[in-house]
Amino acid sequence: MATRVPTCVWKVSDKLVVALDERFGPPVDAYVNGSQVWLRDDGPGGITVEWRLHPVAGYQRPAGMGTYEVFDEISAAVGAGSPPAAAPAALWDGLEAFPAYGDEVEPATLAAACIDALGRPPDAAGLADHQGIGDAWEHSGGRVSIIAALLEQLTPPA
Repeated sequence: MATRVPTCVWKVSDKLVVALDERFGPPVDAYVNGSQVWLRDDGPGGITVEWRLHPVAGYQRPAGMGTYEVFDEISAAVGAGSPPAAAPAALWDGLEAFPAYGDEVEPATLAAACIDALGRPPDAAGLADHQGIGDAWEHSGGRVSIIAALLEQLTPPA
């Protein structure tokens, strides 16, 4: 039986990228596949939440940018109202937040803490099968949308 993880998801938008930059600052890690990650102790009861900005299927890093520069350069341009090297929606599908270390928490409680931290309600929240989604992404060579798969499993907040 699959382990289901409490999860919140936001679809990407310029406003979301600016909110991430303003509220969280630079990611603590970035990956060649396009993922941007923040680990923050702003979950319910102070648990650590992993905030992961997931890349679009078939992600391609903008030319001339290093892996660790993408978020900073794109968010700075969007926040300043300047044209970015690539639109956020061309790079990322959306943001996922979940307990980083397997802490048990109700999805609604996680969603409330995430709203406080990010200042934006999620598009969906609930329990997700991370293993199944990760396996599908790996088998496709990164050609499926993690956010679309999450949204299929989660429900919009009430």
